[in-house]
Amino acid sequence: MSSLRTYIFIHAVWAVSGQRGLLVRSVRTVLSAHMQKTSEEKGVRILKANGGTDHLHVLLHLHPAQNLSQVVRQIRSESAEWLNNTRIVAEPFEWEEDYVAYSVSPNVIRQVSDYIDRQEEYHLHKTYAEELAVFASMQSNPS
Repeated sequence: MSSLRTYIFIHAVWAVSGQRGLLVRSVRTVLSAHMQKTSEEKGVRILKANGGTDHLHVLLHLHPAQNLSQVVRQIRSESAEWLNNTRIVAEPFEWEEDYVAYSVSPNVIRQVSDYIDRQEEYHLHKTYAEELAVFASMQSNPS
């Protein structure tokens, strides 16, 4: 019997409550590492996490039995609790309630990963709202 491989890749994005600029580079760096470690312990693979000061991008590799909304809820609640407990940020931390998530074809994982790596550079020219507008236009006008 051949081995079945399942590739479910998701690019999820969510914002800091009030889109406050609390996620400076040093915070994002330790937060990303923490999220990857704790998620892996719970059977969730985070391939990449990075963002701007007011939001975070996460590239996930899901198992077929995993539920996207439950996985995102778990990552967000655990990471907010960790940020509050460690007091790495200067004020109480929360994520916005909403998030966006897009499926990603396996053949463009490298490009999405590179895009997430370049978030700081990207946001020198575009706001988070402008970035979401670009995503929305790509969804409504597929090539």
